Amino acid sequence: MNGNNTNFLLLGQKMRMIEMLRQKGITDENVLAAFGKVDRHRFMESVLWPSAYEDTALTIANEQTISKPSTVAYQSQLLEVKKGLKVLEIGTGSGFQSAILDAMGARVFTVERQIDLFRKATRTLNALAPKIITYYGDGFKGFPRYAPYDRIIVTCGAPDIPEKLLEQLVVGGIMVIPVGVESQKMKKITKTGESEYTEDDYGDFLFVPMLHERVKMKF
Repeated sequence: MNGNNTNFLLLGQKMRMIEMLRQKGITDENVLAAFGKVDRHRFMESVLWPSAYEDTALTIANEQTISKPSTVAYQSQLLEVKKGLKVLEIGTGSGFQSAILDAMGARVFTVERQIDLFRKATRTLNALAPKIITYYGDGFKGFPRYAPYDRIIVTCGAPDIPEKLLEQLVVGGIMVIPVGVESQKMKKITKTGESEYTEDDYGDFLFVPMLHERVKMKF
């Protein structure tokens, strides 16, 4: 199959994915438009392209995954992104969630603890969404250099809500984070005062665990 046919096939699959997201309750048109702008297959090896627009999590490097499109869309919708907001993402992974947030008009800062994932995602994002700032660090510590943030999104399962992330959120800001060990509850945290928060639950999910410390290249 030549390149034009492949691109046409993938475009059709992308359109079906967006319709699937609508059917699953994604109503934020900014989220849906972002999924139309970003090519999910660009964030994985070509051998996975036939499954790129299916609603399934796919394995990438370092025993990590690229989350299901519906999960990415759901977290993005909960985040209530508006153009120009500063968004901190914990868990860059493939970079797909970062690119969706960028396409929604956010100023995106993203943290990855695994150096080889960080390098690969940085190359991908530099090519596709060059305004995104990537950072190699411990997600539990956030990214204090550019704090505070209007929004924080965590794309891995946290055992609890990291205090450092709460500190880096503006008053009135929102954090979306899956919390739990073996499985997680999706939580939406709204910072109502310097040390005051409201917390809402949005169902059960399963993410790879959020871990401390940076991980160097494996040889």
